[in-house]
Amino acid sequence: MSHEAEEVIPWLAQELGWSETRFTGALAGGNSNLTWRFASGSESCVVRTFPAETISPTAHRGIEREERVLRAVAGHVRAPRVLAWCDDLSVLGRPFLVVECIDGTAITDVLPEAYAEDDDAVNRLGCELIDQLAAIHRVPFPSADLEGLGRPESFLQRQLTRWTAVREKTLVRALPELFSLGQWLADNVPPDCEPSLIHGDYHLDNTLASHHKPEILAVIDWELATVGDPYTDLGLALMLWGNERHADPPAFAHLHAISRRPGVLSRRDLAQRWSELTGRDLAHLDYYMAFSFWRLAAIVEGAYCLYVQGKVDSDYARDLEYNVPALLKEAQEASRGNW
Repeated sequence: MSHEAEEVIPWLAQELGWSETRFTGALAGGNSNLTWRFASGSESCVVRTFPAETISPTAHRGIEREERVLRAVAGHVRAPRVLAWCDDLSVLGRPFLVVECIDGTAITDVLPEAYAEDDDAVNRLGCELIDQLAAIHRVPFPSADLEGLGRPESFLQRQLTRWTAVREKTLVRALPELFSLGQWLADNVPPDCEPSLIHGDYHLDNTLASHHKPEILAVIDWELATVGDPYTDLGLALMLWGNERHADPPAFAHLHAISRRPGVLSRRDLAQRWSELTGRDLAHLDYYMAFSFWRLAAIVEGAYCLYVQGKVDSDYARDLEYNVPALLKEAQEASRGNW
């Protein structure tokens, strides 16, 4: 147990009324945040905070945003219940969030043993994934809970301007498609749609599924949530799904890997399900699929730049040498309606 995790125990014991509170481990994943698990008897909880050594001046906003959004989605979306919030800096030196511990698993390339042989399990998970996404997009808005969260006006234009500028400032290799596609996207922006709450990083790996049946128990990792264009969430959820991929191997092959098998519902099937649940049309979905591939490529190229500069050394960063051009290839195909 880290010294930091140990410092949280007395506060948890007092706030939750627990006795014999103990640290039971650190959990992997969750973007940049630390995730610790604690227990007392048969009860358990998860503490989320950002690393003390983070260089981001806005790191605290992510965890505060997560707390706020989790309260807003309660009763609308399957998500961990907020148990407590600590903004007393004398406890840990920074705020932290306490949520219920969900006994589930994040699925990438292997189904849980209980339904590994169920031919329909992947399709059921795909429907669950879309149903929860639609539930997010149906969270009441405008509302006091979400007031001031994000700037939905000209959402797409601001994303395009931001990530094009970032990549222009940091270049370590020739990626002409990044800029030509960025220009195409800027020239073909669809009209602003009715905004909604969006998750911001929605895919199967950011949900917890049941160990026992193909059911999503909770959507997790909400620190990028905002109010914006829900079609960007849909594009991200769909882009890594299924067999209709135009790079071989597909970019980020491990994500949604369970979906690349015969008989799995297509992206278009899942998009239609979302449309029926939300009442939103799919007239511009070719654009949003291209945008989603492009934006992810533009964002993660930053990690490859750090790798080339010798500032990071990981399999993830190293593999971006292939994954970013593969994403751009898929963006090009999606712009032509091939997804």
